[in-house]
Amino acid sequence: MTMEYHNPVLLHETVDGLNIKPDGVYVDVTFGGGGHSREIMKRLGPNGKLFAFDQDEDAQANSIADERFVLIPENFRYIKRFLRFYGIKNVDGILADLGVSSHQFDVPERGFSTRFEADLDMRMSKKNDLDAFKVVNEYDDANLRRVFLDYGELKIAPALARTIIEAREKKTIKTTEELKQVLNKYLPEQFKNKILAQIYQAIRIEVNQEMEVLKEFLEQSLEILKPNGRLSVISYHSLEDRLVKRFMKNGLFEGEPERDFFGNFSVPFKLIEKLIVPTEAEIKINNRARSAKLRVAEKK
Repeated sequence: MTMEYHNPVLLHETVDGLNIKPDGVYVDVTFGGGGHSREIMKRLGPNGKLFAFDQDEDAQANSIADERFVLIPENFRYIKRFLRFYGIKNVDGILADLGVSSHQFDVPERGFSTRFEADLDMRMSKKNDLDAFKVVNEYDDANLRRVFLDYGELKIAPALARTIIEAREKKTIKTTEELKQVLNKYLPEQFKNKILAQIYQAIRIEVNQEMEVLKEFLEQSLEILKPNGRLSVISYHSLEDRLVKRFMKNGLFEGEPERDFFGNFSVPFKLIEKLIVPTEAEIKINNRARSAKLRVAEKK
Protein backbone atom coordinates (compact mmCIF):
# COMPACT_ATOMS: atom_id res chain seq x y z
CA MET A 1 0.00 0.00 0.00
CA THR A 2 1.41 3.41 -0.98
CA MET A 3 0.76 6.25 1.47
CA GLU A 4 -0.80 9.36 -0.06
CA TYR A 5 2.09 11.70 -0.84
CA HIS A 6 1.88 14.80 -3.02
CA ASN A 7 3.80 15.62 -6.17
CA PRO A 8 7.57 15.78 -5.72
CA VAL A 9 8.79 19.37 -6.01
CA LEU A 10 11.00 20.39 -8.99
CA LEU A 11 11.06 16.72 -10.00
CA HIS A 12 12.84 16.91 -13.35
CA GLU A 13 15.09 19.86 -12.48
CA THR A 14 16.39 18.13 -9.33
CA VAL A 15 17.06 14.80 -11.05
CA ASP A 16 18.47 16.52 -14.18
CA GLY A 17 20.91 18.25 -11.82
CA LEU A 18 22.37 14.86 -10.89
CA ASN A 19 23.42 14.23 -14.51
CA ILE A 20 22.56 10.53 -14.11
CA LYS A 21 24.98 7.93 -15.51
CA PRO A 22 23.12 4.68 -16.25
CA ASP A 23 25.61 2.56 -14.27
CA GLY A 24 26.15 5.10 -11.48
CA VAL A 25 25.44 4.88 -7.74
CA TYR A 26 23.03 7.50 -6.37
CA VAL A 27 21.47 8.44 -3.05
CA ASP A 28 18.09 10.05 -2.35
CA VAL A 29 18.34 11.04 1.32
CA THR A 30 14.69 12.15 1.63
CA PHE A 31 12.69 9.29 0.11
CA GLY A 32 9.19 10.27 1.31
CA GLY A 33 6.66 9.21 -1.32
CA GLY A 34 9.46 8.04 -3.60
CA GLY A 35 8.77 10.50 -6.44
CA HIS A 36 12.36 11.63 -6.95
CA SER A 37 13.65 8.08 -6.44
CA ARG A 38 11.33 6.69 -9.13
CA GLU A 39 12.53 9.33 -11.57
CA ILE A 40 16.17 8.40 -10.83
CA MET A 41 15.35 4.70 -11.30
CA LYS A 42 13.89 5.43 -14.76
CA ARG A 43 17.27 6.82 -15.82
CA LEU A 44 19.43 4.03 -14.37
CA GLY A 45 20.55 1.05 -16.41
CA PRO A 46 20.60 -2.57 -15.18
CA ASN A 47 23.90 -2.01 -13.31
CA GLY A 48 22.91 1.28 -11.68
CA LYS A 49 22.13 1.47 -7.97
CA LEU A 50 20.00 3.78 -5.82
CA PHE A 51 20.09 3.99 -2.02
CA ALA A 52 17.39 5.99 -0.27
CA PHE A 53 17.04 7.18 3.33
CA ASP A 54 13.92 8.05 5.33
CA GLN A 55 13.57 7.96 9.11
CA ASP A 56 9.78 8.38 8.90
CA GLU A 57 8.11 5.00 9.48
CA ASP A 58 5.24 5.98 7.11
CA ALA A 59 7.64 6.26 4.15
CA GLN A 60 8.53 2.55 4.33
CA ALA A 61 5.17 1.70 2.72
CA ASN A 62 6.35 3.38 -0.50
CA SER A 63 9.49 1.28 -1.00
CA ILE A 64 10.34 0.32 -4.60
CA ALA A 65 10.46 -3.39 -5.44
CA ASP A 66 13.60 -3.43 -7.58
CA GLU A 67 16.91 -5.17 -6.95
CA ARG A 68 18.76 -1.96 -7.86
CA PHE A 69 17.04 -0.12 -4.98
CA VAL A 70 17.69 -0.13 -1.22
CA LEU A 71 15.62 1.88 1.31
CA ILE A 72 17.44 2.56 4.58
CA PRO A 73 15.05 3.48 7.45
CA GLU A 74 17.42 5.95 9.11
CA ASN A 75 18.12 9.67 9.46
CA PHE A 76 20.35 10.92 6.63
CA ARG A 77 22.79 12.38 9.16
CA TYR A 78 24.15 8.79 9.19
CA ILE A 79 24.58 8.59 5.41
CA LYS A 80 28.27 7.66 5.48
CA ARG A 81 27.88 4.99 8.15
CA PHE A 82 25.00 3.18 6.43
CA LEU A 83 26.47 3.36 2.93
CA ARG A 84 29.65 1.81 4.36
CA PHE A 85 27.47 -0.99 5.78
CA TYR A 86 26.46 -1.75 2.17
CA GLY A 87 30.08 -1.55 1.00
CA ILE A 88 29.66 1.85 -0.67
CA LYS A 89 32.43 4.42 -0.12
CA ASN A 90 31.77 6.82 -3.00
CA VAL A 91 28.73 7.76 -5.07
CA ASP A 92 27.99 9.66 -8.29
CA GLY A 93 25.21 11.86 -6.96
CA ILE A 94 23.15 12.78 -3.90
CA LEU A 95 19.68 14.32 -3.85
CA ALA A 96 18.01 15.99 -0.84
CA ASP A 97 14.49 17.45 -0.69
CA LEU A 98 14.58 19.06 2.76
CA GLY A 99 11.78 20.04 5.11
CA VAL A 100 8.53 18.30 5.94
CA SER A 101 6.71 16.19 3.35
CA SER A 102 3.16 17.03 2.31
CA HIS A 103 2.14 13.72 3.84
CA GLN A 104 3.55 14.70 7.24
CA PHE A 105 1.69 18.02 7.09
CA ASP A 106 -1.55 16.30 6.08
CA VAL A 107 -1.65 13.71 8.90
CA PRO A 108 -3.25 15.72 11.74
CA GLU A 109 -1.87 13.67 14.64
CA ARG A 110 1.74 14.37 13.63
CA GLY A 111 1.23 17.97 14.84
CA PHE A 112 3.17 19.61 11.97
CA SER A 113 0.31 21.61 10.51
CA THR A 114 -1.23 24.83 11.82
CA ARG A 115 -4.53 23.64 10.30
CA PHE A 116 -5.31 20.83 12.75
CA GLU A 117 -5.50 20.33 16.49
CA ALA A 118 -3.06 17.64 17.64
CA ASP A 119 -0.88 16.62 20.54
CA LEU A 120 2.39 18.55 20.61
CA ASP A 121 4.63 16.10 18.74
CA MET A 122 6.35 17.22 15.46
CA ARG A 123 8.79 14.30 15.40
CA MET A 124 9.85 13.12 11.96
CA SER A 125 10.68 9.76 13.56
CA LYS A 126 8.80 8.24 16.48
CA LYS A 127 12.19 6.97 17.75
CA ASN A 128 13.11 10.56 18.62
CA ASP A 129 13.02 11.18 22.41
CA LEU A 130 12.57 14.93 22.08
CA ASP A 131 9.14 16.13 20.96
CA ALA A 132 7.27 19.45 20.81
CA PHE A 133 5.62 18.74 24.19
CA LYS A 134 9.03 18.66 25.90
CA VAL A 135 10.23 21.81 24.14
CA VAL A 136 7.11 23.76 25.13
CA ASN A 137 6.75 22.42 28.67
CA GLU A 138 10.33 21.77 29.81
CA TYR A 139 12.65 24.26 28.08
CA ASP A 140 13.76 27.20 30.22
CA ASP A 141 13.39 30.84 29.20
CA ALA A 142 16.81 31.12 27.52
CA ASN A 143 16.32 27.98 25.41
CA LEU A 144 12.80 28.90 24.34
CA ARG A 145 14.04 32.34 23.29
CA ARG A 146 16.92 30.73 21.36
CA VAL A 147 14.53 28.40 19.50
CA PHE A 148 12.09 31.16 18.48
CA LEU A 149 14.82 33.62 17.55
CA ASP A 150 17.27 31.30 15.77
CA TYR A 151 14.80 28.98 14.03
CA GLY A 152 11.68 31.11 13.71
CA GLU A 153 13.52 34.41 13.16
CA LEU A 154 10.89 35.97 15.46
CA LYS A 155 11.68 39.33 17.05
CA ILE A 156 9.00 38.64 19.67
CA ALA A 157 10.93 35.56 20.89
CA PRO A 158 11.44 36.90 24.48
CA ALA A 159 7.72 37.64 24.84
CA LEU A 160 6.72 34.23 23.43
CA ALA A 161 9.09 32.44 25.84
CA ARG A 162 7.87 34.42 28.86
CA THR A 163 4.19 33.84 27.99
CA ILE A 164 4.65 30.08 27.55
CA ILE A 165 6.46 29.78 30.89
CA GLU A 166 3.76 31.77 32.73
CA ALA A 167 0.97 29.69 31.15
CA ARG A 168 2.53 26.29 31.84
CA GLU A 169 3.03 27.11 35.52
CA LYS A 170 -0.77 27.09 35.80
CA LYS A 171 -1.48 24.22 33.39
CA THR A 172 0.54 21.89 31.14
CA ILE A 173 0.28 22.83 27.44
CA LYS A 174 -0.63 19.56 25.71
CA THR A 175 -1.97 20.35 22.23
CA THR A 176 -1.29 22.65 19.31
CA GLU A 177 -4.65 24.34 19.98
CA GLU A 178 -3.69 25.05 23.61
CA LEU A 179 -0.39 26.53 22.41
CA LYS A 180 -2.27 28.80 19.97
CA GLN A 181 -4.56 29.98 22.77
CA VAL A 182 -1.61 30.73 25.07
CA LEU A 183 0.07 32.83 22.35
CA ASN A 184 -3.12 34.31 20.94
CA LYS A 185 -2.29 37.94 21.82
CA TYR A 186 0.78 37.73 19.51
CA LEU A 187 -1.31 36.48 16.57
CA PRO A 188 -3.09 39.47 14.99
CA GLU A 189 -5.60 38.24 12.43
CA GLN A 190 -3.84 39.58 9.31
CA PHE A 191 -0.47 37.99 10.29
CA LYS A 192 -1.81 34.99 12.23
CA ASN A 193 -0.89 32.25 9.73
CA LYS A 194 2.57 33.67 9.03
CA ILE A 195 3.53 34.01 12.70
CA LEU A 196 2.07 30.61 13.58
CA ALA A 197 4.04 29.03 10.74
CA GLN A 198 7.24 30.60 12.12
CA ILE A 199 6.46 29.37 15.65
CA TYR A 200 5.76 25.82 14.40
CA GLN A 201 8.85 25.88 12.19
CA ALA A 202 11.04 26.91 15.12
CA ILE A 203 9.78 24.13 17.39
CA ARG A 204 9.94 21.53 14.60
CA ILE A 205 13.55 22.40 13.70
CA GLU A 206 14.54 22.10 17.36
CA VAL A 207 12.71 18.78 17.85
CA ASN A 208 14.33 17.21 14.78
CA GLN A 209 17.73 18.98 15.07
CA GLU A 210 17.30 19.93 11.44
CA MET A 211 20.17 22.42 11.22
CA GLU A 212 22.68 20.08 12.87
CA VAL A 213 21.48 17.20 10.70
CA LEU A 214 21.84 19.31 7.54
CA LYS A 215 25.39 20.38 8.44
CA GLU A 216 26.45 16.80 9.20
CA PHE A 217 24.90 15.60 5.94
CA LEU A 218 26.55 18.29 3.80
CA GLU A 219 30.00 17.63 5.28
CA GLN A 220 29.65 13.89 4.68
CA SER A 221 28.31 14.41 1.17
CA LEU A 222 31.58 16.12 0.26
CA GLU A 223 33.53 13.06 1.47
CA ILE A 224 31.24 10.55 -0.23
CA LEU A 225 30.88 12.15 -3.66
CA LYS A 226 33.31 11.07 -6.39
CA PRO A 227 35.13 13.80 -8.36
CA ASN A 228 32.51 15.26 -10.75
CA GLY A 229 29.76 13.81 -8.53
CA ARG A 230 26.68 16.01 -8.16
CA LEU A 231 24.81 17.33 -5.13
CA SER A 232 21.22 18.47 -5.78
CA VAL A 233 19.41 20.08 -2.81
CA ILE A 234 15.95 21.64 -2.42
CA SER A 235 15.41 23.84 0.63
CA TYR A 236 12.25 25.59 1.85
CA HIS A 237 13.32 28.36 4.22
CA SER A 238 16.15 30.85 4.46
CA LEU A 239 17.97 29.04 7.30
CA GLU A 240 18.39 25.87 5.24
CA ASP A 241 19.08 27.69 2.01
CA ARG A 242 21.78 29.84 3.62
CA LEU A 243 23.66 26.75 4.85
CA VAL A 244 23.36 24.98 1.49
CA LYS A 245 24.40 28.08 -0.47
CA ARG A 246 27.46 28.78 1.69
CA PHE A 247 28.58 25.15 1.70
CA MET A 248 28.26 24.78 -2.06
CA LYS A 249 30.04 28.08 -2.60
CA ASN A 250 33.09 27.46 -0.44
CA GLY A 251 32.78 24.17 1.49
CA LEU A 252 32.25 26.02 4.78
CA PHE A 253 29.26 27.21 6.80
CA GLU A 254 30.97 30.42 7.90
CA GLY A 255 34.16 32.31 7.25
CA GLU A 256 36.26 32.30 4.09
CA PRO A 257 37.99 29.32 2.43
CA GLU A 258 41.79 29.11 2.38
CA ARG A 259 43.73 30.61 -0.51
CA ASP A 260 46.25 28.62 -2.49
CA PHE A 261 49.84 29.69 -3.28
CA PHE A 262 48.59 32.04 -6.01
CA GLY A 263 46.02 33.71 -3.76
CA ASN A 264 43.03 31.92 -5.30
CA PHE A 265 40.32 30.52 -3.08
CA SER A 266 40.46 26.74 -2.82
CA VAL A 267 36.85 25.53 -2.99
CA PRO A 268 35.59 21.93 -3.28
CA PHE A 269 32.54 22.49 -5.49
CA LYS A 270 31.73 24.00 -8.85
CA LEU A 271 28.24 25.55 -9.00
CA ILE A 272 26.29 24.00 -11.86
CA GLU A 273 23.23 26.21 -12.02
CA LYS A 274 22.09 29.50 -10.67
CA LEU A 275 19.30 29.19 -8.13
CA ILE A 276 16.32 27.28 -9.58
CA VAL A 277 12.78 28.00 -8.38
CA PRO A 278 9.46 26.46 -9.45
CA THR A 279 7.36 27.91 -12.24
CA GLU A 280 4.01 29.58 -11.54
CA ALA A 281 2.39 26.55 -13.17
CA GLU A 282 4.04 24.13 -10.73
CA ILE A 283 3.11 26.29 -7.72
CA LYS A 284 -0.53 26.26 -8.90
CA ILE A 285 -0.56 22.46 -9.00
CA ASN A 286 1.58 21.96 -5.87
CA ASN A 287 1.34 24.65 -3.19
CA ARG A 288 4.27 23.14 -1.26
CA ALA A 289 6.55 24.22 -4.12
CA ARG A 290 5.99 27.94 -3.51
CA SER A 291 9.01 28.41 -1.22
CA ALA A 292 11.29 25.77 -2.81
CA LYS A 293 14.82 26.67 -3.88
CA LEU A 294 17.03 24.21 -5.76
CA ARG A 295 20.83 24.45 -5.80
CA VAL A 296 23.13 22.07 -7.69
CA ALA A 297 26.89 21.68 -7.32
CA GLU A 298 29.57 19.38 -8.69
CA LYS A 299 32.52 18.15 -6.67
CA LYS A 300 35.82 19.18 -8.24
